[in-house]
Amino acid sequence: MNVNASFLSRVDVDAAIVDLDGTMVDTLGDFVAALRAMLADLGLPTVDAAAVGRMVGKGSEHLIHAVLHHVGAPDTRYPQAYARYQHHYLGINGRHATVYDGVIAGLQAMRERGWRLACLTNKPTAFARPLLAQKGLAGFFEVVFGGDAFERKKPDPLPLLKTCEALGTTPARTLMVGDSSNDAQAARAAGCPVVLVSYGYNHGQPVRQVDADAVVDSLTELTELADGATLG
Repeated sequence: MNVNASFLSRVDVDAAIVDLDGTMVDTLGDFVAALRAMLADLGLPTVDAAAVGRMVGKGSEHLIHAVLHHVGAPDTRYPQAYARYQHHYLGINGRHATVYDGVIAGLQAMRERGWRLACLTNKPTAFARPLLAQKGLAGFFEVVFGGDAFERKKPDPLPLLKTCEALGTTPARTLMVGDSSNDAQAARAAGCPVVLVSYGYNHGQPVRQVDADAVVDSLTELTELADGATLG
């Protein structure tokens, strides 16, 4: 737990916007499998999981551009790469993914506390909704928005502001829960309080160096913080 961890006991929270990849579900295995299949189709070198972990989080378009650059392929291969990636990911979605410990209990505790919940991810909506359903998480959320739902993706504040509108809540009373600087930057710009999880991806950078109100090791800690508990 980082400094400022008790801030939720001083903030009135009506709702939480929760990220998906790296926050609720470990989807790195899905990304790696789909990207490797895509690269094989294009006759390009493969990519290792550690490299993929540093590139995920900014949407499929950014990921594919980054992977092509990583393997030394020209960006002219992007249209074909994107099509093959979409094809493979739709078939792989969820097969190599697991829900992080504490996620279901944490979401249940938030709902019991009366918080309204939304899922906001840079993952395409066509991938996000089936994954949430497959992992038993869909029922927790009033709304689900993917990276293609709005004109811009996180770290732009627009998706958070639009999600607050959909929930009927104000940004100052809507907590952003994520795993990366994308989530934190979007929250700061939108005027939302923000908590990050310690176990996500964050583009290969230490998450505790990100400007956030707190870093937690499990979603179960969120409502404990709101109750003013002191966690180690």
